[in-house]
Amino acid sequence: MQLSEATWPEIRDCESDRAILPVGSTEQHGPHAPLGTDAKTAAAVAAAGVDAYRERTGEDVPIAPTIPIGVAAEHRAFDGTLWVSPETFRTYVRETVASLAHHGFDRVVIVNGHGGNTDALREVTGTISREDDAYAVAFTWFDSIDTEEEMGHGGPVETSLLYHIDDEAIREANVAAARKGASDGWGEWVAGVNLAHDSDEFSDNGVVGDPTAATVALGERLLARSGEGLADLLEAVGSRTR
Repeated sequence: MQLSEATWPEIRDCESDRAILPVGSTEQHGPHAPLGTDAKTAAAVAAAGVDAYRERTGEDVPIAPTIPIGVAAEHRAFDGTLWVSPETFRTYVRETVASLAHHGFDRVVIVNGHGGNTDALREVTGTISREDDAYAVAFTWFDSIDTEEEMGHGGPVETSLLYHIDDEAIREANVAAARKGASDGWGEWVAGVNLAHDSDEFSDNGVVGDPTAATVALGERLLARSGEGLADLLEAVGSRTR
């Protein structure tokens, strides 16, 4: 159930105490993938997880509108990237979860599509669960699955998922060029320390990994696996006490 498409009586009558809050980012993903990639993938995984959970239990779960801007200053050198501070992001997430809890949805899974949000989400879900009238956890979809491909950035994993959920979003003519300007790894590492703070320090076009290795079939597998993992988590949070 997409909360923004439901009426208020439909939300009132929803019997679940669970809710999903997708969060993404508006940031560069190379010359071939849109700035909204992380928000698109988070929303798709959220929908797949709720579908899988509904098939198991018969219970629907509301999906709140996706938060489209996150902690992404590391991509600021590339045009169109938007970002907020970790403090602003945590506050926005916390108050949105409080709104859901006010309506009885006090078990909230935050489906995350952006690695830069991870630390802030871990901190704020702990604060929510300790201090507020809700229990919250973060589910970063690409950390929940095993895949033969490295995650990268705008690389084979994200590009494959985009091919599956919204193939028209990919600028197909730019995929080969995206590979030519890409980095093979994230950052510049010495003695276990990443010397780079921003992605333009190690990637000419913002891409990490090889998007030419992306396939629709891999994207389909990624969505199925992450959706099942999210359904597992939705079942588990019901037994938690704050």
